[in-house]
Amino acid sequence: MSDVQEATNQLLDVNLCENQMSIQVTESGPRSESEHLQVTIGATVPTGFEQTAADEVREKLGSSCKISKDRGKIYFDISVDSLAQVHCLRSVDNLFVVVQEFKDYHFKETKEEVLKDFEDLAGKLPWSDPLKIWKINTSFKKKKTKRRKINPNSSKQKIDNGRGDTTVEKDVKEFTNSVSDSQILDSYENPAIKEEVSTLIGDDLTSCKDETEENSKEEADPEVLKFRVTCNRAGEKHCFSSNEAARDFGGAVQDYFKWKADMTNFDVEVLLNIHDNEIVVGIALTEESLHRRNITHFGPTTLRSTLAYGMLRLCAPQPTDIIVDPMCGTGAIPIEGATEWSNCYHIAGDNNPLAVNRAANNISSLLTKIQVKEGKLSLGLPIDTIQWDICNLPLRTGSVDIIVTDMPFGKRMGSKKRNWNLYPACLREMSRVCRPGTGRAVLLTQDKKCFAKALSGMGHLWRKVHTVWVNIGGLHAAVYLLKRTPQSFFHPSEQDGERWTNKPYLKKFYFFLSIHKGEAFQNQT
Repeated sequence: MSDVQEATNQLLDVNLCENQMSIQVTESGPRSESEHLQVTIGATVPTGFEQTAADEVREKLGSSCKISKDRGKIYFDISVDSLAQVHCLRSVDNLFVVVQEFKDYHFKETKEEVLKDFEDLAGKLPWSDPLKIWKINTSFKKKKTKRRKINPNSSKQKIDNGRGDTTVEKDVKEFTNSVSDSQILDSYENPAIKEEVSTLIGDDLTSCKDETEENSKEEADPEVLKFRVTCNRAGEKHCFSSNEAARDFGGAVQDYFKWKADMTNFDVEVLLNIHDNEIVVGIALTEESLHRRNITHFGPTTLRSTLAYGMLRLCAPQPTDIIVDPMCGTGAIPIEGATEWSNCYHIAGDNNPLAVNRAANNISSLLTKIQVKEGKLSLGLPIDTIQWDICNLPLRTGSVDIIVTDMPFGKRMGSKKRNWNLYPACLREMSRVCRPGTGRAVLLTQDKKCFAKALSGMGHLWRKVHTVWVNIGGLHAAVYLLKRTPQSFFHPSEQDGERWTNKPYLKKFYFFLSIHKGEAFQNQT
């Protein structure tokens, strides 16, 4: 769901189960018609992390998962009852329900014959069950975020929410009884955060009113569905283009359903995925990628939340682990970690004060969402931000369990020339703070040659366990899983003492760090 929808659901006290029950009665008919419905769901995932996504599906849904030959896609079977859980997966970007799959499709020799086959195919596909899933899915799918102007009088306007002459004003009163809007705003001293919270609350009521008006219009004057066809094609032996396939197949779909074609404001998106001689026809279940969930303040190299989750999952965090991102940027990795692994302690650091500020704002924004959704003051997340020098971290030797970070590629940030000095220094400092024997690091970089050179000089401290090849904005990058060797890191004791005494502002930081790990804190002077 979008931020506005999440808050609206809280204000109206409507959960997913109630939505599904309403749909079953008013739209889908009796429960017995769909309770045993089994469908195949397709999901796009960050390339290289297909196995990670498949493991998450097996773990959280208990479903067997098949990794497609087409990189970045997985398929798994579910019942309709598990559809809401599918939207909660952390490793998937977009979802679609499979209409039919052709594993060995025979293409004709000429373009005209192939396109004619696509036209004939539209009327032969089993559309019934996938369209039922699409209809149920519309109640809780994540829609495209639309920011609206605040209407201060919107809470006084009566709307019909589909359950009689109920008003938003009544539900707002119930919500404010537990925690008032002013109480929420007063809990944030930052004016920018206050403005964001008030915008979120104002958008709730405006969005709810607009969506209800749209629903009432549809009930009074039902309109024909709007659709578009998107063709994703990979392979060199095809005699047709993606646009030609989408055009002819879409025309046949229009003739079959009598829908209206609309490339922008569509209700249904039909997918035609072609990979060599494999064809999968599906219906999209997401309007906006599920990776857009944590970050509201973007930087020049913001990492996708789904990729951040995959990197974190590679290192298998355990309860009470201390996880550090020494080059956090906008904080995508530590924020994703604090959300999914709340029993660990996460530290986000960067040498750029603007990056640290963005990370802090993103954490505050996420807390705002949680607070509005739950209707009460949030207890916070196990995460802290700090500005530091990656080559001289203010952390004790062997105090960190996991390091996960996106290293500068030398493209948008830094330079290839600087990386030759930066990478060895980073690995050396990481090996110092990482716990010998059990510590691990997951590092993302596109500058593979420079990284390999730096790692070769650290063979006594780091051991490469696994490499995942990924595609980052068209760049061929790699994610390295490293294991810290048992060998201790040796450095002059005076240097360690200076590192501590010259930074007295870190005493409080280490105090909470030691409490989290359950260790006795020894004050050094």
